[in-house]
Amino acid sequence: MNSYVRYKRVETPEELQQILELQRLNIPESLSDFEREKQGFVTVHHNLEILNAMNDKCPHVIATYNDKVIGYTLCMIKKFRDSIEVLQPMFQQIEKLANLDQSFIVMGQVCVAKKFRRKGVFRGLYIHMKNELKSKFNNIITEVDKQNTRSLNAHYAIGFKVLYSYRSNNQDWEILGWNINNN
Repeated sequence: MNSYVRYKRVETPEELQQILELQRLNIPESLSDFEREKQGFVTVHHNLEILNAMNDKCPHVIATYNDKVIGYTLCMIKKFRDSIEVLQPMFQQIEKLANLDQSFIVMGQVCVAKKFRRKGVFRGLYIHMKNELKSKFNNIITEVDKQNTRSLNAHYAIGFKVLYSYRSNNQDWEILGWNINNN
């Protein structure tokens, strides 16, 4: 049994199930107002079918501890732009960004288990994602609800920059980009 955090790509159906469980624990409905404000939250609750289809095209990046998923970043290629309704406005806005290099992948969601926060796992997930994907993509794009200040600040600390701000479905969003080939 390994007792250290390991970063890797998803390889098994069990790892996908563990992502869904971690996601379920961190959707707004599962959290108090205080937790949402101080710890952040995830917006989308995926189903196994779409999570698996996304993984088949570009395996997700996970952090494991004792072989249990304790964090993840979801890899979402453009093909899935219409698969998740709440993300469709983001893809529409991305297409409007004339100065965006078209070689990008969308990081569809990031989450770290509560007891592993503030231990470098968020950064580790993104560094592993960058190293795995920089030969195929120049940019990682994501969007964050402006109310999720914990997530926004964590993304800024990694090196993400605001590409565009917009409002959709009564939420204010920041589209963030990180040039992963700009060393």
